[in-house]
Order: sequence, then structure tokens, then C-alpha cells
Amino acid sequence: MIMAVSVEPLVVGRVIGDVVDMFVPTVSMSVYFGPKHVTNGCDIKPSMATNPPKVVVSGHTDDLYTLVMTDPDAPSPSEPSMREWVHWIVVDIPGGTSPSKGKEILPYMGPRPPVGIHRYILVLFRQRYSMKDAVIQQPATRANFNTRAFANQLDLGVPVATIYFNAQKEPANKKR
Repeated sequence: MIMAVSVEPLVVGRVIGDVVDMFVPTVSMSVYFGPKHVTNGCDIKPSMATNPPKVVVSGHTDDLYTLVMTDPDAPSPSEPSMREWVHWIVVDIPGGTSPSKGKEILPYMGPRPPVGIHRYILVLFRQRYSMKDAVIQQPATRANFNTRAFANQLDLGVPVATIYFNAQKEPANKKR
């Protein structure tokens, strides 16, 4: 199977640079909020994303993966003083399954962008070993998380897949 997944949208969206370094996707990851298939740079309403997305990871069940979801645009894209705001961390996800089969380190928190259009980035790493005996501290705060440092700390290397979507605050009153 040839992986013809381009990192171009990740470069254009500055996901490569702001959150992760250049990498070659080697695993396919599908992300859905309800029936909506998430593609790079698509818009997802926060109200659609209150529950964790359905994520399907390819690969062999012998392989284990870590999924991290962050927002590098907190609290606002023009002043991202809290970059990155971490929304979800799951480790030990077997290949060919979904995060529900892994171990949640940090519970999912849906997008709540206060101002501007925020990028929400799901980064998948292949683990070099099982984390079942590792003591992984839940981050003390969701603010100022660093995906690169986290990956470094757990010896995860570069990502094997990354998908991002955009979200912005919804109008409080839908009836205009």
C-alpha cells in the first residue's frame, strides 16, 4: 500500500513549524465528528466537537500509537500566549483500532475558541514501546503544552500522521 498523503496542507497551515517538525506520513488516520470526515483545514463547529472524534488508525495491532490533540492558537491566533492548549492525550492505541482501545492520559476537551479562527491539531506518533508501566504525568495545566517536548520526553520521534481542522466561536444567538 502506497501512502500518498501530502504534508503540503500542514505546511500551508503552519502546523509544520508551529507544532511539529517536517515528517513523512507513514500511517493513515481518519477522524470523524459524527458523520463529518475531518480533512486538513476544514471547518468544524465547536458544537459538533463537544464529544471526542471517532479516530481510526491504520497499522498492525502489534504497533502502539500515541495521539495528542492541541490548539496552538490559544487564546487568540494573533497573540497565542498559551500555545499550545492541549485538548487530549491517549497512549497505547493499538494499530488498526481507535483511541477508545488506548489509555487516556488527559480527557478530551472540545474546542472552545474565545476569539478568531483556531487550528486544532491531532498528532499521531508510533511508540517505541508500551507505556503500560510508564508513569506519564498528566500535564499540570492544559496551557503552554509543547507537543515536541512531550514527544521527546516519551521518545516518540517524529509524527506518523497529523490532521488539523479549524474552528471559531459560534454566534450565541442562531436566530437572526
